[in-house]
Amino acid sequence: MAHTSKLTEKYQAKIPADVRQVLGLKKGDVVAFDVAKGKVRLRRATPIDLAYASAVAGTLAEWDSKADENAFRDL
Repeated sequence: MAHTSKLTEKYQAKIPADVRQVLGLKKGDVVAFDVAKGKVRLRRATPIDLAYASAVAGTLAEWDSKADENAFRDL
């Protein structure tokens, strides 16, 4: 069965209850998005996902400007 969710103005989407149940998600959990060949897979984030995100977070500051926000808003 397909589940749908509408994006908000901030590009946020609710994860349907059935999907949360299958993934065992609770409030505060972190999810990961695997992107390959035009498809996206949603899954519960693992400790290695969190470690990687933490390691690269400091390198992303160069992309955090108003000009970048305006340039990439429609992506």
